[in-house]
Amino acid sequence: QRDIMLAELYHELRSAAARLLRREAPDLTLQPTELVNEASLRLMQIDRMTWIDHQHFYATGARILRQAMTDAIRKRKRMKRQVPDALLDCVVLNENVDVIALDAALVKLEKADPQLARLVEMRYFVGLSIDEVALISNVSPATIKRRWQTARAWLASELTL
Repeated sequence: QRDIMLAELYHELRSAAARLLRREAPDLTLQPTELVNEASLRLMQIDRMTWIDHQHFYATGARILRQAMTDAIRKRKRMKRQVPDALLDCVVLNENVDVIALDAALVKLEKADPQLARLVEMRYFVGLSIDEVALISNVSPATIKRRWQTARAWLASELTL
C-alpha cells in the first residue's frame, strides 16, 4: 500500500519541490528530483508505520519533504564554500524568512498544536491550497482557513522574536 501511495504522491511532491526551490531557494544547487528522491527514500525506510489513509500519507510526506529541504540547506551551509543564506519568500509572513528559523518555529508549533504544524507543512512545503487540505483532512475549507490564519499569526509572532 505504501508503494502505491508513494507512486501517486511522487509527482505531486516533485511539483511542490520544484515550486518551493524555484521560489524559496534559487541560490541553492539543489534539484527538485534530488529533494523528492531523498524524501521518498526516507518514506520507504519507515517500514513499521501503518498508513491509515491518504491524509496520513500526505501529512507524513509534507513533514519529510520539509526535513529533507532543511537538512539539505544545513548541509550546504556546512560546506567550506560560501553559500548564501537560503531565504524563503514566505507565504506565512509575506517577507523573507530563513528556512532554519521556520523549521525551528514549526518544531515549537508542533508541540503547541500538531494540527497547525501539519497544516503549515501541507500548505507551505507541499503547496496545497485551502480546498486541497480540506479535502485531504476531511474538514471544511472554512475550518482550514481559520486554522491557517491562526498558524500564520502564531508563526508571525514566533519569527519576529
